[in-house]
Amino acid sequence: MKAITNVKARYENYKSMDGRSKAIFWKETAINNALIVLIIIAAIYTYTQNHRFLSASSIINIISLSAANIPIACGIAGTIVLTGTDLSAGRVVGLTACISASLLQSVTYATKIFPNLPVLPIPLVILIVIIVGGIVGWVNGFFVAKFNLHPFIVTLATQLIVYGLLLMYIMLNGNNGQPLSGLDDSFKNFVTGSFVSFRGVPIPNYVWYACIVIIFMWFMWNKTTFGKNMFAVGSNPEAANVSGVNVMRTTILVHTLAGCMYGITGFIESARIGSNQANTGLNYECDAIAACVIGGVSFVGGTGKIRGVVMGVFILRIIFVALNFLSINQNLQYVIKGLIILVACAIDMRKYLVRK
Repeated sequence: MKAITNVKARYENYKSMDGRSKAIFWKETAINNALIVLIIIAAIYTYTQNHRFLSASSIINIISLSAANIPIACGIAGTIVLTGTDLSAGRVVGLTACISASLLQSVTYATKIFPNLPVLPIPLVILIVIIVGGIVGWVNGFFVAKFNLHPFIVTLATQLIVYGLLLMYIMLNGNNGQPLSGLDDSFKNFVTGSFVSFRGVPIPNYVWYACIVIIFMWFMWNKTTFGKNMFAVGSNPEAANVSGVNVMRTTILVHTLAGCMYGITGFIESARIGSNQANTGLNYECDAIAACVIGGVSFVGGTGKIRGVVMGVFILRIIFVALNFLSINQNLQYVIKGLIILVACAIDMRKYLVRK
Protein backbone atom coordinates (compact mmCIF):
# COMPACT_ATOMS: atom_id res chain seq x y z
CA MET A 1 0.00 0.00 0.00
CA LYS A 2 2.81 2.39 0.86
CA ALA A 3 4.51 1.76 -2.50
CA ILE A 4 1.20 2.40 -4.35
CA THR A 5 0.71 5.63 -2.39
CA ASN A 6 4.21 6.81 -3.29
CA VAL A 7 3.63 6.07 -6.98
CA LYS A 8 0.37 8.03 -6.92
CA ALA A 9 2.06 10.96 -5.16
CA ARG A 10 4.85 11.04 -7.74
CA TYR A 11 2.33 10.89 -10.57
CA GLU A 12 0.35 13.79 -9.13
CA ASN A 13 3.57 15.75 -8.67
CA TYR A 14 4.54 15.03 -12.27
CA LYS A 15 1.15 16.24 -13.59
CA SER A 16 1.60 19.55 -11.76
CA MET A 17 4.96 20.24 -13.48
CA ASP A 18 5.34 22.65 -16.37
CA GLY A 19 6.92 21.59 -19.67
CA ARG A 20 10.48 22.56 -18.68
CA SER A 21 10.25 20.74 -15.34
CA LYS A 22 8.97 17.61 -17.06
CA ALA A 23 11.88 17.71 -19.51
CA ILE A 24 14.33 18.01 -16.61
CA PHE A 25 12.53 15.14 -14.81
CA TRP A 26 12.92 12.80 -17.78
CA LYS A 27 16.52 13.85 -18.29
CA GLU A 28 17.40 13.09 -14.66
CA THR A 29 15.49 9.80 -14.77
CA ALA A 30 17.37 8.75 -17.90
CA ILE A 31 20.77 9.63 -16.40
CA ASN A 32 20.06 7.98 -13.05
CA ASN A 33 18.91 4.76 -14.72
CA ALA A 34 21.33 4.83 -17.63
CA LEU A 35 23.32 1.85 -16.39
CA ILE A 36 20.25 -0.37 -16.00
CA VAL A 37 18.96 0.64 -19.43
CA LEU A 38 22.31 -0.15 -21.03
CA ILE A 39 22.41 -3.53 -19.31
CA ILE A 40 18.90 -4.38 -20.57
CA ILE A 41 19.96 -3.41 -24.10
CA ALA A 42 23.12 -5.52 -23.73
CA ALA A 43 21.07 -8.51 -22.54
CA ILE A 44 18.70 -8.20 -25.50
CA TYR A 45 21.66 -7.92 -27.88
CA THR A 46 23.30 -10.99 -26.33
CA TYR A 47 20.10 -12.97 -26.79
CA THR A 48 19.91 -12.00 -30.45
CA GLN A 49 23.49 -13.22 -30.92
CA ASN A 50 23.12 -16.38 -28.86
CA HIS A 51 19.66 -17.71 -27.97
CA ARG A 52 21.16 -20.01 -25.32
CA PHE A 53 21.63 -16.91 -23.16
CA LEU A 54 18.03 -17.19 -21.92
CA SER A 55 17.87 -20.97 -21.83
CA ALA A 56 16.86 -22.72 -18.60
CA SER A 57 20.44 -23.82 -17.88
CA SER A 58 21.76 -20.28 -18.44
CA ILE A 59 19.10 -18.73 -16.19
CA ILE A 60 19.83 -21.21 -13.39
CA ASN A 61 23.55 -20.58 -13.86
CA ILE A 62 23.03 -16.83 -13.44
CA ILE A 63 20.85 -17.37 -10.36
CA SER A 64 23.37 -19.80 -8.84
CA LEU A 65 26.39 -17.57 -9.44
CA SER A 66 24.50 -14.61 -8.00
CA ALA A 67 23.39 -16.57 -4.93
CA ALA A 68 26.99 -17.50 -4.15
CA ASN A 69 27.92 -13.79 -4.04
CA ILE A 70 24.90 -12.41 -2.23
CA PRO A 71 26.16 -12.96 1.37
CA ILE A 72 29.46 -11.13 0.81
CA ALA A 73 27.66 -8.31 -1.02
CA CYS A 74 25.10 -7.93 1.79
CA GLY A 75 27.93 -7.83 4.30
CA ILE A 76 30.08 -5.28 2.50
CA ALA A 77 27.01 -3.11 1.79
CA GLY A 78 26.78 -2.26 5.49
CA THR A 79 30.34 -0.94 5.55
CA ILE A 80 29.59 1.22 2.49
CA VAL A 81 26.50 2.63 4.22
CA LEU A 82 28.94 3.82 6.90
CA THR A 83 30.88 5.65 4.11
CA GLY A 84 33.61 2.99 4.27
CA THR A 85 34.52 -0.23 2.51
CA ASP A 86 36.16 -3.57 3.29
CA LEU A 87 39.18 -4.75 1.31
CA SER A 88 39.63 -7.81 3.54
CA ALA A 89 36.37 -9.47 2.48
CA GLY A 90 37.82 -11.68 -0.26
CA ARG A 91 40.64 -12.98 1.90
CA VAL A 92 38.23 -13.75 4.75
CA VAL A 93 36.18 -15.75 2.25
CA GLY A 94 39.35 -17.61 1.25
CA LEU A 95 40.33 -18.36 4.86
CA THR A 96 36.87 -19.56 5.89
CA ALA A 97 36.56 -21.62 2.69
CA CYS A 98 39.82 -23.43 3.47
CA ILE A 99 38.79 -23.92 7.10
CA SER A 100 35.48 -25.42 5.94
CA ALA A 101 37.23 -27.71 3.47
CA SER A 102 39.81 -28.89 6.01
CA LEU A 103 37.16 -29.74 8.60
CA LEU A 104 34.87 -31.49 6.13
CA GLN A 105 37.30 -33.57 4.10
CA SER A 106 36.36 -37.20 3.66
CA VAL A 107 38.01 -39.51 6.20
CA THR A 108 39.13 -41.74 3.32
CA TYR A 109 40.87 -38.94 1.43
CA ALA A 110 44.57 -39.79 1.09
CA THR A 111 46.01 -36.31 1.73
CA LYS A 112 43.54 -35.19 4.39
CA ILE A 113 45.10 -32.20 6.18
CA PHE A 114 43.91 -33.42 9.60
CA PRO A 115 44.10 -37.23 9.17
CA ASN A 116 42.89 -38.07 12.68
CA LEU A 117 39.95 -35.66 12.63
CA PRO A 118 36.50 -37.07 11.82
CA VAL A 119 34.09 -35.20 9.57
CA LEU A 120 32.64 -32.54 11.85
CA PRO A 121 28.89 -31.81 11.98
CA ILE A 122 27.99 -29.23 9.33
CA PRO A 123 26.24 -26.85 11.79
CA LEU A 124 29.39 -26.79 13.92
CA VAL A 125 31.55 -25.89 10.89
CA ILE A 126 29.11 -23.13 9.91
CA LEU A 127 29.35 -21.75 13.45
CA ILE A 128 33.16 -21.90 13.33
CA VAL A 129 33.48 -19.99 10.05
CA ILE A 130 30.92 -17.41 11.17
CA ILE A 131 32.95 -16.85 14.34
CA VAL A 132 36.22 -16.61 12.39
CA GLY A 133 34.69 -14.10 9.96
CA GLY A 134 33.05 -12.22 12.81
CA ILE A 135 36.37 -11.88 14.66
CA VAL A 136 38.03 -10.33 11.61
CA GLY A 137 35.04 -8.02 11.18
CA TRP A 138 35.18 -7.06 14.86
CA VAL A 139 38.87 -6.16 14.53
CA ASN A 140 38.08 -4.01 11.49
CA GLY A 141 35.23 -2.25 13.26
CA PHE A 142 37.19 -1.74 16.47
CA PHE A 143 40.13 -0.02 14.81
CA VAL A 144 37.87 2.09 12.61
CA ALA A 145 35.70 3.20 15.52
CA LYS A 146 38.19 3.38 18.38
CA PHE A 147 41.08 5.08 16.61
CA ASN A 148 39.07 6.87 13.91
CA LEU A 149 41.14 5.21 11.18
CA HIS A 150 39.93 5.12 7.59
CA PRO A 151 38.33 1.76 6.74
CA PHE A 152 40.46 1.56 3.60
CA ILE A 153 43.67 1.48 5.65
CA VAL A 154 42.33 -0.82 8.36
CA THR A 155 40.89 -3.40 5.99
CA LEU A 156 43.97 -3.25 3.77
CA ALA A 157 46.01 -4.21 6.83
CA THR A 158 43.65 -7.00 7.88
CA GLN A 159 43.58 -8.24 4.28
CA LEU A 160 47.33 -8.85 4.49
CA ILE A 161 47.07 -10.38 7.97
CA VAL A 162 44.28 -12.77 6.95
CA TYR A 163 46.14 -13.75 3.78
CA GLY A 164 49.22 -14.55 5.85
CA LEU A 165 47.13 -16.68 8.22
CA LEU A 166 45.58 -18.44 5.23
CA LEU A 167 49.00 -19.27 3.78
CA MET A 168 50.15 -20.66 7.12
CA TYR A 169 46.93 -22.65 7.56
CA ILE A 170 47.24 -24.53 4.27
CA MET A 171 50.84 -25.42 5.16
CA LEU A 172 49.79 -27.36 8.28
CA ASN A 173 50.68 -31.03 8.74
CA GLY A 174 52.86 -31.15 5.67
CA ASN A 175 50.12 -30.04 3.30
CA ASN A 176 52.63 -27.61 1.77
CA GLY A 177 49.99 -25.35 0.27
CA GLN A 178 48.28 -28.07 -1.75
CA PRO A 179 44.60 -27.45 -2.66
CA LEU A 180 42.13 -28.72 -0.08
CA SER A 181 39.80 -31.10 -1.87
CA GLY A 182 38.30 -34.55 -1.29
CA LEU A 183 35.28 -33.07 0.45
CA ASP A 184 32.83 -35.36 2.21
CA ASP A 185 29.67 -36.16 0.23
CA SER A 186 27.44 -34.89 3.04
CA PHE A 187 29.04 -31.45 2.72
CA LYS A 188 28.76 -31.33 -1.07
CA ASN A 189 25.16 -32.53 -0.98
CA PHE A 190 24.26 -29.97 1.67
CA VAL A 191 25.58 -27.05 -0.38
CA THR A 192 25.54 -28.02 -4.05
CA GLY A 193 22.92 -30.76 -3.96
CA SER A 194 19.41 -30.08 -5.17
CA PHE A 195 15.83 -31.04 -4.35
CA VAL A 196 14.15 -28.62 -6.78
CA SER A 197 14.65 -28.26 -10.52
CA PHE A 198 13.54 -25.81 -13.21
CA ARG A 199 12.75 -27.34 -16.59
CA GLY A 200 14.94 -30.27 -15.72
CA VAL A 201 17.85 -28.12 -14.51
CA PRO A 202 18.61 -28.63 -10.77
CA ILE A 203 18.69 -25.56 -8.54
CA PRO A 204 21.57 -25.82 -6.01
CA ASN A 205 20.65 -25.77 -2.33
CA TYR A 206 22.84 -22.73 -1.66
CA VAL A 207 20.35 -20.63 -3.66
CA TRP A 208 17.86 -21.16 -0.82
CA TYR A 209 20.54 -20.37 1.77
CA ALA A 210 21.12 -17.08 -0.05
CA CYS A 211 17.38 -16.39 0.21
CA ILE A 212 17.61 -16.91 3.98
CA VAL A 213 20.53 -14.46 4.12
CA ILE A 214 18.52 -11.88 2.14
CA ILE A 215 15.55 -12.18 4.51
CA PHE A 216 17.79 -11.97 7.57
CA MET A 217 19.70 -8.92 6.31
CA TRP A 218 16.49 -7.20 5.22
CA PHE A 219 15.11 -7.70 8.72
CA MET A 220 18.31 -6.40 10.32
CA TRP A 221 18.38 -3.31 8.13
CA ASN A 222 14.69 -2.41 8.22
CA LYS A 223 13.13 -3.80 11.39
CA THR A 224 15.74 -3.40 14.12
CA THR A 225 17.35 -0.61 16.08
CA PHE A 226 20.67 -1.80 14.66
CA GLY A 227 19.53 -0.89 11.14
CA LYS A 228 18.21 2.53 12.16
CA ASN A 229 21.46 3.30 13.97
CA MET A 230 23.54 2.12 11.01
CA PHE A 231 21.81 4.52 8.62
CA ALA A 232 21.98 7.32 11.18
CA VAL A 233 25.73 6.88 11.64
CA GLY A 234 26.23 6.60 7.90
CA SER A 235 24.30 9.83 7.25
CA ASN A 236 25.91 11.92 9.97
CA PRO A 237 27.90 10.31 12.82
CA GLU A 238 28.05 13.55 14.83
CA ALA A 239 24.29 14.04 14.70
CA ALA A 240 23.76 10.35 15.49
CA ASN A 241 26.01 10.63 18.54
CA VAL A 242 24.09 13.69 19.78
CA SER A 243 20.84 11.75 19.28
CA GLY A 244 22.04 9.04 21.64
CA VAL A 245 23.33 6.50 19.12
CA ASN A 246 26.43 4.63 20.27
CA VAL A 247 28.54 5.27 17.16
CA MET A 248 31.42 3.05 18.22
CA ARG A 249 29.22 0.07 19.03
CA THR A 250 27.21 0.48 15.81
CA THR A 251 30.36 0.65 13.68
CA ILE A 252 31.80 -2.46 15.32
CA LEU A 253 28.51 -4.36 14.93
CA VAL A 254 28.22 -3.47 11.23
CA HIS A 255 31.75 -4.73 10.52
CA THR A 256 31.22 -7.82 12.68
CA LEU A 257 28.02 -8.70 10.85
CA ALA A 258 29.86 -8.17 7.55
CA GLY A 259 32.56 -10.59 8.68
CA CYS A 260 29.93 -13.19 9.54
CA MET A 261 28.53 -12.85 6.01
CA TYR A 262 32.02 -13.43 4.60
CA GLY A 263 32.23 -16.59 6.67
CA ILE A 264 28.96 -17.86 5.19
CA THR A 265 30.24 -17.03 1.71
CA GLY A 266 33.43 -18.97 2.41
CA PHE A 267 31.45 -21.99 3.58
CA ILE A 268 29.38 -21.99 0.38
CA GLU A 269 32.38 -21.38 -1.86
CA SER A 270 34.29 -24.24 -0.26
CA ALA A 271 31.79 -26.83 -1.49
CA ARG A 272 30.92 -24.98 -4.70
CA ILE A 273 34.53 -24.85 -5.86
CA GLY A 274 35.49 -28.23 -4.44
CA SER A 275 39.23 -27.50 -4.47
CA ASN A 276 40.28 -24.66 -2.19
CA GLN A 277 43.66 -22.94 -2.22
CA ALA A 278 45.41 -19.69 -1.33
CA ASN A 279 43.78 -17.79 -4.20
CA THR A 280 40.23 -18.72 -3.19
CA GLY A 281 38.31 -15.48 -2.62
CA LEU A 282 40.80 -13.32 -4.52
CA ASN A 283 39.15 -10.03 -5.58
CA TYR A 284 35.71 -11.15 -4.42
CA GLU A 285 35.39 -7.82 -2.63
CA CYS A 286 35.69 -5.98 -5.97
CA ASP A 287 32.63 -7.70 -7.43
CA ALA A 288 30.72 -7.20 -4.16
CA ILE A 289 31.54 -3.47 -4.04
CA ALA A 290 30.60 -3.06 -7.70
CA ALA A 291 27.28 -4.84 -7.10
CA CYS A 292 26.51 -2.61 -4.12
CA VAL A 293 27.22 0.59 -6.05
CA ILE A 294 25.15 -0.58 -9.02
CA GLY A 295 22.36 -1.44 -6.58
CA GLY A 296 22.26 2.07 -5.15
CA VAL A 297 24.32 1.72 -1.95
CA SER A 298 25.97 5.11 -1.87
CA PHE A 299 29.53 5.83 -0.77
CA VAL A 300 28.37 9.17 0.59
CA GLY A 301 26.74 7.14 3.38
CA GLY A 302 23.34 6.52 4.86
CA THR A 303 21.76 5.25 1.64
CA GLY A 304 21.08 1.71 0.47
CA LYS A 305 18.58 -1.14 0.44
CA ILE A 306 19.01 -4.89 0.51
CA ARG A 307 16.84 -5.32 -2.56
CA GLY A 308 19.17 -2.91 -4.36
CA VAL A 309 22.18 -5.01 -3.33
CA VAL A 310 20.51 -8.18 -4.61
CA MET A 311 19.58 -6.44 -7.85
CA GLY A 312 23.16 -5.21 -8.24
CA VAL A 313 24.54 -8.73 -7.77
CA PHE A 314 22.20 -10.10 -10.44
CA ILE A 315 22.92 -7.27 -12.88
CA LEU A 316 26.67 -7.72 -12.52
CA ARG A 317 26.40 -11.48 -12.97
CA ILE A 318 24.19 -11.07 -16.04
CA ILE A 319 26.87 -8.84 -17.55
CA PHE A 320 29.65 -11.37 -16.94
CA VAL A 321 27.61 -14.26 -18.29
CA ALA A 322 26.63 -12.20 -21.34
CA LEU A 323 30.28 -11.36 -22.01
CA ASN A 324 31.12 -15.07 -21.98
CA PHE A 325 28.26 -15.83 -24.38
CA LEU A 326 29.59 -13.14 -26.69
CA SER A 327 33.09 -14.68 -26.43
CA ILE A 328 34.60 -11.43 -25.18
CA ASN A 329 38.28 -11.73 -24.29
CA GLN A 330 38.79 -12.48 -20.57
CA ASN A 331 41.27 -9.60 -20.21
CA LEU A 332 38.83 -7.16 -21.78
CA GLN A 333 36.21 -8.24 -19.24
CA TYR A 334 38.31 -6.67 -16.48
CA VAL A 335 38.29 -3.39 -18.42
CA ILE A 336 34.51 -3.54 -18.78
CA LYS A 337 34.12 -4.34 -15.08
CA GLY A 338 36.23 -1.30 -14.17
CA LEU A 339 34.22 0.95 -16.48
CA ILE A 340 30.98 -0.28 -14.92
CA ILE A 341 32.25 0.65 -11.45
CA LEU A 342 33.37 4.10 -12.65
CA VAL A 343 30.06 4.84 -14.34
CA ALA A 344 28.06 3.58 -11.33
CA CYS A 345 30.10 5.72 -8.92
CA ALA A 346 29.76 8.76 -11.20
CA ILE A 347 25.98 8.35 -11.35
CA ASP A 348 25.85 7.85 -7.58
CA MET A 349 27.84 11.04 -6.94
CA ARG A 350 25.69 12.98 -9.38
CA LYS A 351 22.57 11.89 -7.50
CA TYR A 352 24.18 13.11 -4.27
CA LEU A 353 25.09 16.51 -5.74
CA VAL A 354 21.59 16.95 -7.16
CA ARG A 355 20.09 16.21 -3.74
CA LYS A 356 22.36 18.81 -2.15
